[in-house]
Amino acid sequence: MHTFFNELKQGSQALGLQLSEEALNLLLKYQDALVLWNKAYNLTAIRDPKEMLVKHLLDSLSILKDLPQGRLLDIGTGGGMPGMIIALCQPERECVLLDSNGKKIRFLKQFIADLKLKNVIAVQTRVENEDSINELGQFDVITSRAFASLTDFVDASKPYMHDSSIIASMKGLIPEEEVALLKAQFSCDIIELNVPRLDEQRHLLLLKRI
Repeated sequence: MHTFFNELKQGSQALGLQLSEEALNLLLKYQDALVLWNKAYNLTAIRDPKEMLVKHLLDSLSILKDLPQGRLLDIGTGGGMPGMIIALCQPERECVLLDSNGKKIRFLKQFIADLKLKNVIAVQTRVENEDSINELGQFDVITSRAFASLTDFVDASKPYMHDSSIIASMKGLIPEEEVALLKAQFSCDIIELNVPRLDEQRHLLLLKRI
């Protein structure tokens, strides 16, 4: 059994999730691959696996219960957070992980190939690239953990949206001013997240076109 298996299981249960043993093992394989590749490619500033478990795995898992159904796009996925973590836990969901960083996308493509994952692809492109917008089409859910600015994330998401798409933005503190600026166009549900062993505020903002 993996060193962190029980810790991940308990952490996910604390988030109200009942993940299968298979899903937990896949998540730990992903973390192991991230640790290994990180030595050469600097995929994430977090190096300690125990810290990764909390700040990457559990943090990404914290949105799973509240995430709407459907085809998902993860913009600025970096090393795959939260997109890869969602894909591993929900094999029935089609996920596209998008980033302009070649090293990070190479890592994700290799991991997808090694595990023969069928529901997820990684694409190296800039989010505003028109060819990518045309090729990838529209998504039911668009997520990101990477954008500093909520308004920038919403602008980046718009070309990939249909009328009932939902933007799922992971945030620390609630960006009250930006939410207020968007309220003429979007309704916003704010969900407070409690990530086990993380002493920082976390929120999920679900935005839908009015």
